[in-house]
Amino acid sequence: MALTDFYAFHSNYRNKLVLHFRDSQDMVAATSAVVDLVKNEKVHAIIGPESSGEATFMIKLGEKAHVPIVSFSATSLSISPSHSPFFVRTAQNDSSQVQAITTIVQGFGWHDLVLIYEDTEYGRGLIPFLTDALQESNIRVSFKYAIPTSMDPYEISQHLHKMKKRQTRVFLVHVTSPFGSALFPLVEKAGMMTEGYAWLLTNTLSNCLDAMDPSVIKSMEGVLGIRPHFPASEALENFKRRWKWSAPELNIYGLWAYDTIWALAMAAERIGDVSNLGFLKGRGSDVEGKTDIANLRVSEVGPMLLKEMLNIKFKGLSGDFHLVNGHLQPSAFEIFNMIGRAERLIGYWNPEEGICQNIANKKPNEKYSTSVSKLKKIIWPGDSITAPRGWAVPADGEKFRIGVPKKQGFNEFLDVTRNPQTGELNFTGFCIDVFRAVADALPFPLPYEFELFKDDAGDNSVIYDDLLHQLAEREKNKFDAVVGDITIVASRANLVDFSLPYTDSGVTMLVPIKHNMHRSMWVFLKPLSLDLWLTTIAASIATGIVLLILEQNARRESLQPLELLCLILWFPFSSLVLPERQIVTNTRSRFVLVVWLFLAFVLMQSYTASLSSILMSDQLQPKYFSVNELISKGYYVGYQEGSFTKSMLIEQLKFNESKLKSYANVEEFHKALSKGSQNGGVAAIFDEIPYLKVFLTKYGSDFIRAGPIYRTDGFGFAFPLNSRLVPYVSRAILNVTEGEKMVAIETKYFGAGNQNQDSSNSSSDGPCLEVSSFGGLFIITGIAFLLALIDSQTFIWRKPASVAKTYYRKYVSFKEDSHSDVKDEEMDDISKSSEVSADVDHGCLDGSAGPSKHVTEDH
Repeated sequence: MALTDFYAFHSNYRNKLVLHFRDSQDMVAATSAVVDLVKNEKVHAIIGPESSGEATFMIKLGEKAHVPIVSFSATSLSISPSHSPFFVRTAQNDSSQVQAITTIVQGFGWHDLVLIYEDTEYGRGLIPFLTDALQESNIRVSFKYAIPTSMDPYEISQHLHKMKKRQTRVFLVHVTSPFGSALFPLVEKAGMMTEGYAWLLTNTLSNCLDAMDPSVIKSMEGVLGIRPHFPASEALENFKRRWKWSAPELNIYGLWAYDTIWALAMAAERIGDVSNLGFLKGRGSDVEGKTDIANLRVSEVGPMLLKEMLNIKFKGLSGDFHLVNGHLQPSAFEIFNMIGRAERLIGYWNPEEGICQNIANKKPNEKYSTSVSKLKKIIWPGDSITAPRGWAVPADGEKFRIGVPKKQGFNEFLDVTRNPQTGELNFTGFCIDVFRAVADALPFPLPYEFELFKDDAGDNSVIYDDLLHQLAEREKNKFDAVVGDITIVASRANLVDFSLPYTDSGVTMLVPIKHNMHRSMWVFLKPLSLDLWLTTIAASIATGIVLLILEQNARRESLQPLELLCLILWFPFSSLVLPERQIVTNTRSRFVLVVWLFLAFVLMQSYTASLSSILMSDQLQPKYFSVNELISKGYYVGYQEGSFTKSMLIEQLKFNESKLKSYANVEEFHKALSKGSQNGGVAAIFDEIPYLKVFLTKYGSDFIRAGPIYRTDGFGFAFPLNSRLVPYVSRAILNVTEGEKMVAIETKYFGAGNQNQDSSNSSSDGPCLEVSSFGGLFIITGIAFLLALIDSQTFIWRKPASVAKTYYRKYVSFKEDSHSDVKDEEMDDISKSSEVSADVDHGCLDGSAGPSKHVTEDH
């Protein structure tokens, strides 16, 4: 049909193609057909082979005879025009679909998938390219199943059941049509075409769905696939109408075959007159005793055809025909969904825009999209309209296997016992209860069972690093997760994935308390700083001066300076023990006294609290303060048996390994610390804070945490790398730790009054109060004193006023030129009045107010 159509449009062309057909049933028949066509039919180009397996040896023959081998269906990456100059692929190679598949997987948020492919040269060719592209987008290929084409249905079913037990629920299938027809009915029978599963097809199988049996198509309901997109055109529609008379359906390979003939016919016309060209003798040809392959001659027309064909550009039935590096230029892909016995187009992908709903409405400067929201509604396996999560816990009665280590001590965290009657293992402890609470908080059911960890020799001794290595090695892995008092550290995080921590973090040291019985005789001065002592004394003297001014009486002149000084110092202190009315009689004086008493009360209470803290802190001093002290004096230190703390002490803190001793439980810790380093014990124990809290709950009166805290991330649950369960468990841990469940679990195993004393909370000098802590109080006191003085009516304010008034009257009397005797009498009266006014007050130093009142009334 292609040849007829071409020359119907180009009837004036001089060079016309003549087709010679051979049926290549297998690789041997294909090779024999090439030799026959070149030697006997003198062909200058060969269109074929149909499969990539046949192409490998045919290409070698084409290179020998200089005859181009043109294939519209051999898409495998195992053969390439860049490595074989006489090979031309007039189809898209398999790598063109890699980016489209990666974008779709990325768009649905799937981070794991299982890859199923034929164990053939064609099947294996795409896998490295596909794996690399997925990994670059942080998509992990959890498992690769290479299934031989010779495998019987029973063996395939066994493989499928193994896949079903895995958590991953996304499967990418790269197989040919015959193998796909055998695979998907078995997939449906295995119950893997139900809700929660996702199946994707590469274009190898997608291009051949029309030729598959309807029962096979029905078993693929819910599958997603991609295939090359060929744009609609009038020529294509006319061709389809003509084609239906002879065959039911037409796939992309038929269109590429049609365009291949047109391209070859164009190239034949461009090379011009070939009447004088033919075949030349090759090296070693026509030699007796040689095989037909060795006697192949060399075509003179073949290289010319190849050169012209690589430059051909036209618009064919499949779209734009343009070869780049010997391949058909990649175009857009259709994304379809298998529903019933038909395919439903749901969107497109192209290299410029990514995922789009309509490829015809291409917008300029459109950003690359990975959003699957642009696709039409998808019906997934099991008639679900919700996109699969991509993973799930094992189904069909399978339970999530939780590995648990066995400890010899600290059973509050983890304890494994065996029921003597039933022989069943009982798993208890803080870590077990936390995991149970977290499992209950997950947004989906998680069936699980605890299993005791044992090494290859059957030993269940706790070696946490060995347990995590086993979890990391998929071949030896017996568990889906590990639960226990496992600390999150960098070296372990390289092996497994951890959830968020559910305990306090950090490693520090535990040392005996040093009871200090030799205190300084001046310890009573420590609560207040020097500046606060001086400020308090100054405030006391100021109070005495203000009270003296406010309580000054007529007998002030009889007091000597020493007596005034004694009164100033005596006033503030006497106010603390004597009744108020025995000290002052003036209302303003009482106001000042109240302010002073408030200041003194606050200072006394603060002093008492600070002194008590100092005396207490002297009883809680650690015997050793620093790691350097332990190392320099050569003391022995301890750590918990099986803990990572040993490597930290050696590598990070630089302890000599010979100075380290391991202990299994709280009682051994106590015994070793009580003996001391010089008596067969240790000077300090290094361990994680949760364990030290348990120790201090029992022996907190004699031991204390000291030194810096070396940060770790606390206890966490361990999962295999890239486990999809980790984020869900981490969110559940946050819900549990922030609620009342965590408090109840901690109270159950550690009690409500868990000790947490730390030497960092105490100091050898104790807390020292500064003047800045009471600055506001001193300012208020000063303002109160100043207001009392301003409002007072004592001589310090009245006498200057009286004197000024006297001199003013004398000036007025002289000006009026009064009689001298009258003037003297008036001056005497004024003088007496001034003296009396100066002596007037509301109280006196000895507490007598009567005479002052009598004089005031007479005046």
